[in-house]
Amino acid sequence: MSSAHEHEHEHDSLRRVGEIALALPEATRVDIEAWDGEPTFRVRGKNFVFANPQGSQLTVKLPKDEAAAVVAAEPDAKPAGYGLGRHGWVSLTVSPEATDDRWDQIAEWIRISYTSSLPGAWPASSTQPTDGRPSTRRRHPLGCSSSITRV
Repeated sequence: MSSAHEHEHEHDSLRRVGEIALALPEATRVDIEAWDGEPTFRVRGKNFVFANPQGSQLTVKLPKDEAAAVVAAEPDAKPAGYGLGRHGWVSLTVSPEATDDRWDQIAEWIRISYTSSLPGAWPASSTQPTDGRPSTRRRHPLGCSSSITRV
């Protein structure tokens, strides 16, 4: 039986996942009613994070070689179900006692999943250097545009 204190941590986990995911350009949250309101985070209609309502279970998309390394090295990681694991999707368990270092790693996986799932070009606001010179390489997005939708 879980305590109210555990539920606070689980809810806090989903809040943290949302803060990380929704800080990325064009990211949106869509709660899937058919899945009992389970939240997903998307960019341009493509999922980049699946979560349970507490945020204690996450699924992210990583490059296949990195996904294999994470699954091999992380006791709380496994290939995602429904055949998604063969495409680099990894399911992670987030402990209520996760440290700041662990959250930094989770944030990095969410950002990698975002970039792996991003269809087409980077958002225009994230490709220009701050000094106004044209960019010669793609830069990690830092802007934010987010919303929550129920379907």
